[in-house]
Amino acid sequence: MLMLPDEFQPELLPAGDADAPNWWFVFAGGNLLVRPTASGVELPVASIWPFAKLPTTRRLYLGALRGRPCHAAEVEATAPPPPGMQFQGLRALWTRLDEGLLGVASQAAQLIEWDRTHQFCGQCGTPTQRRADERARHCAACGLIAYPRLSPVIMVRVVRDGQILLARAPRFAPGVYSVLAGFVEAGETLEQAIHREIAEEVNIQVRNLRYFASQSWPFPHSLMIAFTAEYAGGEVRVDGRELLDANWFAPDALPGLPSPMSMAWRLIQDFVAGSQSRA
Repeated sequence: MLMLPDEFQPELLPAGDADAPNWWFVFAGGNLLVRPTASGVELPVASIWPFAKLPTTRRLYLGALRGRPCHAAEVEATAPPPPGMQFQGLRALWTRLDEGLLGVASQAAQLIEWDRTHQFCGQCGTPTQRRADERARHCAACGLIAYPRLSPVIMVRVVRDGQILLARAPRFAPGVYSVLAGFVEAGETLEQAIHREIAEEVNIQVRNLRYFASQSWPFPHSLMIAFTAEYAGGEVRVDGRELLDANWFAPDALPGLPSPMSMAWRLIQDFVAGSQSRA
C-alpha cells in the first residue's frame, strides 16, 4: 500500500554534509521525473540541482530517507525531460519505483501542489512567504497562515451474510468495483459522514462501525480514513450518477478490484483473508 515510510525523517532544512548525494523528486504537471532501468525506474541523485537546462518554478526540502536528504522541485508542465529520463504519473510507478521512495514522492507531490496554490493570501490577496519554523505560508499583511491542505475521506467496507458491498463509479477503469467512500463535510464527525454517504449513495443503513486504518492519498491531497461496518437495513439502490452499480459479492466471486497501492484494496483483501480463516 502506498504510504510514507516509517524511517522517513521530515525536516524543514537540510542537515549534515552539503556534498552528500540527495534524492530529487522533480515534478512537471504532477508527473515525476525518473530514469528507466532494466528492473524498474530510479530517481535523480546529486548533491546540488543536477539539471542546469531545466529551471525550477519552486523547490522544497522534505527531510531524509535512510540518511539521504530528499528535495522536491517543480518545473514547467511542458518542460522536456533530460536525455534518458521520463516524466511519469505516480500510479504508473507502483511496483517499478522503490516503495519507500514512492511514499516520499506522494508527500512531495502534495507539498508541491500546496505551495503552488497558496502563493497569495486567500484573505487579502497579498503574496505569501514560507515560514522558517514550520511547514506553512504566511501573509505579512494580514497575518493569515496557510498550512498544507488535507481533505478527509471516509471509506467503509460493509458486510452482510458473508458478502461484501462493492460499487462502481463512472471514473473507475472498466470492470472495477470498490468499497464506498466520500468526503467528510464541514461540521461532521467521521461516523456521521459514513452514515450520510452510505444512505446517499446506496440507500442502506449500517451498524457496528470499527476503525480499520488510514492512508495519505496524493490525488491530490486526501486522507483516507477506513472503517468496517455491518449491514443494518435497506435495499441497495444507486442514483446512476455518482455510482453506476452496487452489489453484494462473495469472497470467491469478486469483480475487478482497485490498485494494490490503495486502502480500498487492503480493506477488500482483509475481508477475503477473514472469510478464508472462518471457512
